[in-house]
Amino acid sequence: MKKIAITTLGCKVNQYESAAFQTGFEDAGCVMARAKETADIIVINTCAVTAKAGAQSRQAVRQLMRRHPDAKVVITGCYAQMDAQKLITMIGKPVCIVGNGNKDRLVQAALRDTPCDLTMLMGRIARKEEICRLPVRHFGDRTRACLRVQDGCHNFCTYCIVPYTRGPSRSLPLTEALDQAATFASEGHKEIVVTGIHVGQYGKDLQEGCDCVELMRSLCLAHPEIRFRLSSIEPMEISDALLMLMAEQKNFMPHLHIPLQSGDDTILARMNRGYTSKEFRETVELCRQRLPDAAIGIDVLVGFPGESEQHFAATCTLLEELDCTYLHVFPYSQRAGTLAATFDQQIPQAIKDERVSRLRQLDSEKKELFYQNHLGTTRPVLVEHKRDADGRLKGFTDNYIPISFPGPHSLMNTITPVSLEGVSATRVSGRSAEDNHAG
Repeated sequence: MKKIAITTLGCKVNQYESAAFQTGFEDAGCVMARAKETADIIVINTCAVTAKAGAQSRQAVRQLMRRHPDAKVVITGCYAQMDAQKLITMIGKPVCIVGNGNKDRLVQAALRDTPCDLTMLMGRIARKEEICRLPVRHFGDRTRACLRVQDGCHNFCTYCIVPYTRGPSRSLPLTEALDQAATFASEGHKEIVVTGIHVGQYGKDLQEGCDCVELMRSLCLAHPEIRFRLSSIEPMEISDALLMLMAEQKNFMPHLHIPLQSGDDTILARMNRGYTSKEFRETVELCRQRLPDAAIGIDVLVGFPGESEQHFAATCTLLEELDCTYLHVFPYSQRAGTLAATFDQQIPQAIKDERVSRLRQLDSEKKELFYQNHLGTTRPVLVEHKRDADGRLKGFTDNYIPISFPGPHSLMNTITPVSLEGVSATRVSGRSAEDNHAG
């Protein structure tokens, strides 16, 4: 009975795929190694979205090899896809590298008795026409599960390595997406995050005529007891039909995460983002009009080559004026192989750090204002399996407000109404409706 250790870096898609690896290994009679146990096979699912993520991936490989010196080493994910040869040179021992387009073959390759020396299950990711089938039985001990319905991207934003590491957009057929959701429901998951590399492109490569809106409608109707949350979606793919569905379906959570990247039109054009700051503003205003209580998160990339103080000021002004909930702020990272890596006027790290700091301060202010505006209301909260450091129950409201409150273990993994009473630095404190009724 082989013991397996799986380490995952990066996005929700990687998290889903690692859960599929675990399912595959367990179906083959393996067990997951516990914290201090030595594994027979180590799997590292890497990330390459930034230079820092690539460095963390290499560090994870080194650490796991030291911890499990006799284990078979299996590496997959975007960093493995992008720089397999560097990994082989760095490791200096037999290694199995599995490309993103062949992740459905990872478990079989890892369990072979023959050595994996220089086994390159890479393939040509740019030619992949179908998504890997990676069924998951249970999403670990997490309260919410991720459902990967799409892979790949063909936008080729000038800063982004992902189209080169993930290939073109490929979708999971609707029946298979529904089957996976049904499995999660039967395993007791109360919330499912529908995710992909470019989830707004869902269905465009399929013959069945189903798009992202119809996918979400089908999921919500098939499982009214499950909360569905949509992961990041591009601004120009947020349609009135999607917002109306979110407003109508009570189990479609009022939460949108929208990449902006820059609030300046010159920089947006250099990024190849395909929209203007005015169009982005109109999209957010439409979201707020249709969904007054929704959480609206925004991705921002600062320090892009050629971003002057004036360009950055335009981003700050737009974000200050938008009625959004939170910001995910990242410094631009130069990625070899992307067009932006060849641009002149690369911004010094100190300037990028200072701009990131300014926007993260704005993020804190936006979140606190959103939380304050919801004090005195009662929202449904999915209570997580673990308590916070103070022993209180914790979870997220439907509109993605982190909340903690006193209550019994019996409320864990249930959706319970909680009144929002006070704001701290990182979350809201509340009281369950059960406690309020008792009082």
